[in-house]
Amino acid sequence: MAAPPASSSKGLGDLPMRVVYRAIAIAAGVVVLGAGATVVLLNRDDSATAAPRNSAAAAPSVISDSSASGAGVAPAAGAVATPGLSPLSSPLSNAEASTTPGADSTDGADGGDSADGGDSADGGDGVDTADADVALAAALKDPRVPALPKKTHRLRSLPGRSASTHGLIKDRRSGVALPRFATSWALAKPAPFASRQLLPKVKGASYRGMLVSCPVPIPEQKSLRDTAFLAARWTLNHHPSGSTITWTASQPIKAGEQKGWLLGYTVHYTLKGKKRVSAAALALVDVPEKKPAVVFVTIPDSQKKRWHDINKVMSSVKVL
Repeated sequence: MAAPPASSSKGLGDLPMRVVYRAIAIAAGVVVLGAGATVVLLNRDDSATAAPRNSAAAAPSVISDSSASGAGVAPAAGAVATPGLSPLSSPLSNAEASTTPGADSTDGADGGDSADGGDSADGGDGVDTADADVALAAALKDPRVPALPKKTHRLRSLPGRSASTHGLIKDRRSGVALPRFATSWALAKPAPFASRQLLPKVKGASYRGMLVSCPVPIPEQKSLRDTAFLAARWTLNHHPSGSTITWTASQPIKAGEQKGWLLGYTVHYTLKGKKRVSAAALALVDVPEKKPAVVFVTIPDSQKKRWHDINKVMSSVKVL
C-alpha cells in the first residue's frame, strides 16, 4: 500500500521550543499592555468627573477690591491726621450717629476748577423724625453744651485783622462757597470734610486753627436753629478732649436768597494742665435739593491774631 503524501505545513510539535516560548511571551505582553491602558482610561474618566466637585476647595480664596466692597468690606480710610484734633468718631449714641462727610471732592478757587464730589450717601433730603428727636433730646442733656439763648445775639467783631483772600473755594458737594485765604491759611486734604484750610503748626502746641465745610453730619432738625445747635455740639469732636462750650452769638443769617443760622462760641479745654480757649463759629445754610451745609471755623488762643478771620468767613458764605 502506498504511503500518504507528505504535508507541506508543520504542526506545533514540529516547531522548535524557543519559537513557542517567544510567541507565548509576546501574547502575554499584549494582554498586560491592554489591561494597563484600560486602567489609565478609567482613572482619567474618574478624575475628570471628580474635578468640578473639588475645584472650589482647591482654588485659593481671593477677595478683590470690588468683591470686598460688595460684601461690605472697605479699605481703611486714608484721612489726613491733624495734630491735636480729636478723632472723627463721634461720642454720640447710635441713634445720633450719621454719615461722616466723604473725601471725594477737590477744592478749587473762584475762576478755576470747582470742587465736585458727586452724589454721596449723606447728600440726600428728608428728616428721620425719630433719629432727629433722639439726637436733640441727647444734646439738650449734654453738660458740655448749654441750651441756646432765647434772644438773638449777633457775632461781635473779634480782635485782629483778617488775612487776605484769593477768591472763593467752591464746595459743590455741600452747595456753598467760602473764602480761600491767600496768606496764613493753607489748603489741606479735605477728608473727612468737603473742603479744609489749616493754620500753620505752632511750636509747642498740639492744636491749630481749622476752617472746613461739609454737608451737615448730624440728623437734620425741623428748624435751622436746632440743626445748628446739634452741629456745634458735633464740632467738639474736633477740639481737645473734655472741651465745653459757651455761646457768644446766635442769629439768623441770609446767604443770598437762602436762610441760615449762625452760632458763635468759645470752646474751653485744658492742655498740659493749663486752661485754654478757642474762638469758634458755625454757619448752617439751607441749600436747595441738598442737606444744609455747615461752614465751621475754630482758632485756638495760641493763634488769636487770626481770630478776626472768623468774622471774614461768616460774612462771606454764599450758596452756589
